[in-house]
This record gives sequence, structure tokens and C-alpha cells, in this order.
Amino acid sequence: MGVPAFFRWLSRKYPSIIVHCVEEKGKECNGVRIPVDTTKPNPNEVEFDNLYLDMNGIIHPCTHPEDKPAPKNEDEMMVAIFEYIDRLFNIVRPRRVLYMAIDGVAPRAKMNQQRSRRFRASKEGVELTEEKQRMREEIIQRGGYLPPEEIKERFDSNCITPGTEFMDNLAQCLRYYVADRLSNDPGWKNVVVFLSDASVPGEGEHKIMDFIRRQRAQPNHDPNTHHCLCGADADLIMLGLATHEPNFTIIREEFKPNKPRPCALCGQMGHEIKDCQGVAREKKGQHDEFADTVPVSEQEFIFIRLCVLREYLARELTMASLPFPFDFERSVDDWVFMCFFVGNDFLPHLPSLEIREGAIDRLVNIYKDVVHKTGGYLTQNGFVNLERVEMIMQAVGVAEDNIFKKRKEDDNFKRRNKEKRRRMKQQGPAYLTTGQFAPHALGRRDRPEAVHNARHQAYDMRMQHNKVPMVSSAGPSDSTESRGVKRKAEDSDSEPEPEDNVRLWEEGWKQRYYKTKFDVDATDDDFRRKVVQSYVEGLCWVLRYYYQGCASWKWYFPFHYAPFASDFKDIKGMFTEFEKETKPFKPLEQLMGVFPAASGNFLPSTWRNLMSSPDSSIIDFYPDDFAIDLNGKKYAWQGVALLPFVDERRLRAALAEVYPDLTAEEVKRNSLGSDVLFLSRSHLLFDFIHELYRTESHESTDIPAELCHGIQGAINLDDDPILPDKMKYFYIKSLAETTLTGIVFFNRIPNKVLKPGDWEKGNREPWRPQLGFNPNRQQAHLDQSGFRALGLSDYNTFLYRSLLHPAAM
Repeated sequence: MGVPAFFRWLSRKYPSIIVHCVEEKGKECNGVRIPVDTTKPNPNEVEFDNLYLDMNGIIHPCTHPEDKPAPKNEDEMMVAIFEYIDRLFNIVRPRRVLYMAIDGVAPRAKMNQQRSRRFRASKEGVELTEEKQRMREEIIQRGGYLPPEEIKERFDSNCITPGTEFMDNLAQCLRYYVADRLSNDPGWKNVVVFLSDASVPGEGEHKIMDFIRRQRAQPNHDPNTHHCLCGADADLIMLGLATHEPNFTIIREEFKPNKPRPCALCGQMGHEIKDCQGVAREKKGQHDEFADTVPVSEQEFIFIRLCVLREYLARELTMASLPFPFDFERSVDDWVFMCFFVGNDFLPHLPSLEIREGAIDRLVNIYKDVVHKTGGYLTQNGFVNLERVEMIMQAVGVAEDNIFKKRKEDDNFKRRNKEKRRRMKQQGPAYLTTGQFAPHALGRRDRPEAVHNARHQAYDMRMQHNKVPMVSSAGPSDSTESRGVKRKAEDSDSEPEPEDNVRLWEEGWKQRYYKTKFDVDATDDDFRRKVVQSYVEGLCWVLRYYYQGCASWKWYFPFHYAPFASDFKDIKGMFTEFEKETKPFKPLEQLMGVFPAASGNFLPSTWRNLMSSPDSSIIDFYPDDFAIDLNGKKYAWQGVALLPFVDERRLRAALAEVYPDLTAEEVKRNSLGSDVLFLSRSHLLFDFIHELYRTESHESTDIPAELCHGIQGAINLDDDPILPDKMKYFYIKSLAETTLTGIVFFNRIPNKVLKPGDWEKGNREPWRPQLGFNPNRQQAHLDQSGFRALGLSDYNTFLYRSLLHPAAM
């Protein structure tokens, strides 16, 4: 989610939602590694049923880590991914389901953000290479020492995109990994594993949410299921709340700022590439035996307990004296919706709403007034009441002018403090007194002059502090030329402030904003209304995406900047419905939409030519360079990449000419797939699926819920399964050859995207969250460990809280 500060703000405001994970470590005995027994109770004193992995948050740090040496080859990358999953499985120890979701083809609204990221990554890679070469030449010219430059191909992280060979290899390696663990690890034997690889359309976290929504809609769903979702994106917190599941936990790496990183030139710690002096590396160990080791601490994990966050929100959102019964679940949905205004992956945030400035708290206060006045909530089952949204935006719009002025005052205050701290750090005391209070060197034999009047001496010190210019920390100087000389700008270690032509804190800010950002006059009401209409459509799309699935694969916000809150006028009729029956891009088509020309090597040659040939009809989609508007921010990564938007019709027309050039392997990589199911021979569902393969059933078959922890869905037989009478060989150089026989079935779950009306069709009424204990449901958690998982002590407490106080669950 596009809110970098959201998790920091949330954890500071609600600190009890964070709990550090307890992790057992494997032991070594006589040189033999003894793995952790994951069949034992969870050391965190919580038993989890389902573990969901947003795999892209695992793939990126394993393939190109920032705080340790990168893997030497693809095999090492795969092993690093396996070890990472092993750690998570060891901590969480799911008992029912492990769901691994890799990002597939994304909706068009997300593709624009992916396009911006990949173009930035390519540009930054080129700039880093140029800077390293320049610094290397400078250091060598002045006689510095640098280790020989390694001839190593730079790993292009853009390959972590659906449709590339890397992602296809990853899917095959994950099949091997799951099959091996189901064969050899007792903790996996009763777990059903789902793999949704990059061929399955949709973002990883939303494929996970789609799975959870489907299971919630089933009559055999266990409401006491304890979910654990792994991922570092802030939107996972929103998605977890949107499920309304009472037992939902997020596991993520603990964020530690300012972690040391090795210099990209000399490989030593303690400085960045711009500060590298070319000093020879000190010998590590008597015989330099630790030369290739980089001291890094193992990353720790934390739990984010959404059940505790729900209690915080209940206190904050509960409203008294309403003309109708207060519905906490509806208010949670409204809170999730209001968070969209401060940033998300699909819409730019409103200029007047910054999370660091308390924007969410401001919105909540306005929201309560609107609910009291209108007698209703903002959202329902994924649909938005635009009339009430307009009331909130107008209330924010009234304060916009003061918000911008206060922001400027706060920035000036921070800048002055920063400059003051910098001067105090680099310069000595303003005035050095004489006599007894003066500093003296150690071992000085002559005695200092006695102070005759301490009050007068202290008074003189204070007065001199205000009159005498700062003295260098090196000591006082007799030169009058050096006194009172202001430090030159080029000597300052602070970054130059970006030029701001909009000046939101001055009168006429709206006119300057639209002229600078959109190149239109603020008097052009039709254009402003068009921007607002697109933003309103975006709000409706994002909420539908969070609660019901992708409403349209084609829709996207066609501007780089957002309107002002005060521009939201008469928005009630701005949105009707999205286009029906839209389809996602195919993987190679998405690569053409998000890749820069520098990453064209991942595409077929004729497709690659469309990115670089001057005669290409879509050459304008792939600029060699592009501007980055800092938009009031300090760093380039915070700015707005001003890239042209891809015209889908032109792209498809150009690709139609090169589609016949695809090889059979490329056609396969360009096709859309479905989830794959794995299970071990000891699982209750094994015999059922084995019979399907024996009879060679070619039709979709429903999974019996009683054999699979209440999980339901239709399955098709896989074209390349592992059966008892078949043998499979997997080979990864770092792990050596492994043979698997008769352990796992690969079963494809047909891909079906939930549509907005599916809840009503399946339930004959608008979807409602299911909370509390239902005696007709499966009671898998009615043992003592289940009570501990719910924070309860015994069965009577469970009945009391679930039957009499279901909201507490």
C-alpha cells in the first residue's frame, strides 16, 4: 500500500498490537543438524490454523538483499527462499492450510504503479553503475586502493514479474520444495498446501483474500479459524480487517532503521559509496579467514494482532446517542475506506491529507459528525455512499488553507532545529570563560585564577554567549577574519531543498497547483470535474477490490496527481457502474506494459524491438529518460515519475503483429493458470483424489468439506501429477538430486474471480460478517489449546464470551 508511514503511525498509536515472535532454533549434535519439531505446540502459545504467504515479500529480500551479500546464482536464490519459508513455518506452525501466493498479472490500476517502480529501478541501476565508475576513477587517480572489480552480471529485479523465465523456474522449484517437505517433515503431513504461482491472475495478497472470502461463504466454515498472513505491506492490515475474521494475525519482519550496509565500491562497512576513501581493508582474523564474511544480525519477526487492533478501534469508533443501533463492523469498513485518502497503490493521496499530520484522526472526527447528521455509514458490502463522502471532503476542504500554512510552519521549525543541531555538532562553545571556570589541560601545574564573584562571572558568560560569534571546536582563534563568517552553502552537509513552484501555503495555491501539475487554468471547471470524477471512480473501485474482488481489470486513474478535497462537489451522480466482463492482460502483455526498454531481454526478440526500434508504433511508451517531480518531497523515491500512460488499444494492436513469433515455451509462459493443491499420503483427502486419478475423471469435482477441515472448492486433475506409481526427479545444484514417489498430488483449482453480485447470489442476502460461536459449525478448537489460542482459560469462559458477547470474539 502506498502509505510508507502508516505502519509506524499505527504501531505508535496502538502499541499493544505488536508482539515479538518466539522462534525455536534447530540444534547440532556431532555435526548433524537436528531440525525443529514443528509437530509440538507453538511456543508463542497460539495455535494457528492457516498460514498465508504473500510470496513477493519473500522473493525480493532473498534474491537481492540490502544488508548482506547477494546470492551468487539462481540456485542460491531458490535455497534462500526455501529457508525463509522454513523459518516462517517453524514460527507459525499451521495445522490446516499453507497458502503461497505469488503476484500474477495485476489489474490495470496496479500496473501503472508497477510501471513506475520498474522504470525507476532501471534508471537507478544505470545511475549507480555510472557513479561507481566515476568514484572508482577518482579514488585510483589519488592513489587509493580498491579491490578488483568483479565481472558479474547485475541481477535485474525486474525479472520478478509474471511471464519471465525466472518466475517460471521459481514455480517449478516451489513444487519441488512443497513435495519435499510433505514427504519428509512430520509437521507438514496434515497440511493442505496451495500454490498460486505467477500464472494465476491477481496480486498475491488479493488472491489470498479471495480464498478467505470463498471459504467464509461456505456453510462448513469454522468461525474460530485462526489466520496468519505474512507480508510487510501496510494494505495487509486493511485487508485483514476487511475479512471481519475475529482471529487474524499478521507476521512480518521487524523494521530496524539505519541498518549498516557495505559500500558498493570497497565492500567495507561504515560508509557509503560517496564517502569511500579507497582505504585498504584490514585483515580479518590471523590468516584473513573471515575475509568474505559480512557481520549481519538475523532478522527477527513480529506479530501484528488485528484482534487487539479491533479492540482499539472499537473504543475509538463507538458513537453514543445514535438514532440507530451502532454497528461496529460497519464502522470498521468505514475506517478502512477513510484510510484510502492518505494513500494506496491505485490512487495518489489528497494534497491536504498527510498521515504524519494526523490525517486519519481528523477524518475520524469528521466521520462521527457525518454519521450523526445523516443517520448512516459511508460504506456497505463494498459499495460507497458518495453523498456522505462529499460531506467529509467538504469539511476537510474548509480547513485546507490552514493545513497548508501549518505544514509550512512545521517544516520551517524542523529546518531551523536541524540547522541548529548541525552547528552545535560541528562547532565548539560560543564563549570560553577565564579563571576557575575555564577548561584546563590535564596535568597542568599552574593553578587557575580564583573567581572573586561567581554571580558576575556567570552573568558575563551569558552576555558573551549572545555577543561573541561561535568559536571553532579546534580552539579559539586570534584571527578576526574567521569570526562571524557564515558557513558557505556548498560546505553544508544538508541536502538542498527542492524548488516548490506551487507554494500551497500562499494565496492562489489552487490556481498554481492546477497550472503546474496539470497545465490547465484553475478556472477550467470541466477539467477539474473530470479529475474529481476519475478519483471518485477510483475510490469505488478500490473499496470493491478490497471487499468483493476486481470489479474491472481495465480501469485506472489517468492522472499523476490528485484533486483537492474542496473540489469534491456534487459527486453523488459521478459514478454508476464499471464495465462488465473485463479480462486481465496476459503475462507477456503485462511485461510490455510495465517494463522499460533496458529490461527487454526478458521478452522475445520481436517484442523487444517494439521497445527500442525508432519505427515502432509504441516507441513513445518507453522513454530513455523521464522527469521525477519531487512534489514537495525531499528524495527522488518519494516523487512522482512522470511517465506516459500506456494506451491499451495501441499496445494490443502492436502486439497482434508479433504474436505469431512466440515459441511453444513462450506461449506456455504467456497463458493463465490456476491454483495448485498439494497434500501428503497421510491426509484424509488422499484416497478421494487418488480415486479420481485412478478413474481418470475429466470433470471438475467438489472437495468433500468433511475431509479437508471444512475447505470447499472444485478441483480438476493436473496434467503432470506425482502419483504412487510415478517417479519425479528434481535437481537444484545446491541441494543435489532428489527423488519423490507417490507423495503428493498436484490438483488445479479452477480460477474464478468473484464478481460484485456473487455474495447476494450465494447467500440470497447482503454479506454479513460471521462472528462468535455457532454450535452447528465444526468445533475444531474446543480443546484446551484452542482456548489458549483465543486467550481463554476454559470451556465455560469460551461459551460466555461467544454466546453472550459475540463481538468480543
